[in-house]
Amino acid sequence: MSIDATGWGPDPSRHHLAVVIVNYNTGPYLERCLASLERLRGDLDVDVLVIDNASHDGSDALAVSAHPAARLLRNPTNRLLSPAWNQGLRETDSPLVLLLNPDAELWRGTLADLVSVAERHPNAGIVGPTIREPDGTMYSSGRSFPSLAEATAHAIASAFTRRNRFTRRYEHDAWDRASERSVDWVSGAAMLCRRAALEQVGGFDEAFALYGEELDIATRLRSAGWSVVFTPEVEVIHEGGVSTGRSRRALVMHSASIYRYYRKHRAEGWRRLTLPAAWALLRLRAEVAWLRERIADR
Repeated sequence: MSIDATGWGPDPSRHHLAVVIVNYNTGPYLERCLASLERLRGDLDVDVLVIDNASHDGSDALAVSAHPAARLLRNPTNRLLSPAWNQGLRETDSPLVLLLNPDAELWRGTLADLVSVAERHPNAGIVGPTIREPDGTMYSSGRSFPSLAEATAHAIASAFTRRNRFTRRYEHDAWDRASERSVDWVSGAAMLCRRAALEQVGGFDEAFALYGEELDIATRLRSAGWSVVFTPEVEVIHEGGVSTGRSRRALVMHSASIYRYYRKHRAEGWRRLTLPAAWALLRLRAEVAWLRERIADR
């Protein structure tokens, strides 16, 4: 691996906020992401670290040449997400760390505003901003941990349509997300994390190498006494799927991560008996979703 450039500000060791971005073949999205951080960082000195997972599209060099104040760490192989996030935590030392997808960009509000929310909520292990789709529609970040029955109904129904009462309840569809509130978990596209909280629970579980990592870390933080807060004060536009696409492999990996989460956190006691059925249901859901993608493409 190699580290290039210095920091985004005078001294990386003195920054109040670090931003860690894990990049893999995101082309110009990474450049826009970095530009939005500089444009909307407010009055903060920010340490920006880009970890490149062996991209082969030149996006790492393009972005850093356009924004030379960002540090670049190149991995020789694709370490996927959670291992690279833990790597980023080791390479920074700011008390607050924004984990940001490379295909996301700050849209409204500033990094300073996001830090202010964390300062108002000293018990918040994670603060999640509003996430919008590229067309401006609201993404349902800030969700609950469903019961076993609700999760089963959501898994089945959402494979065919997300406009069902189980998915709407799980995603808090009745909430307009114009107000700040404590939630169970937020989207991993943009998570402001408190270093002390992450260190208390041992960082990210690298078994969730891709997908499910935000669910797992939020669950462990809440179990350790920390809260998760959603805020509308800062908005992020997230393209989604630029690195992974909507391939069958990605859908199967997602289903495997959700199964791993269920086995780790929800399958206690008699629920251990449901593990084979849970695995089959989630795999079937992935195959149905892939079939729908292929039909839509035609």
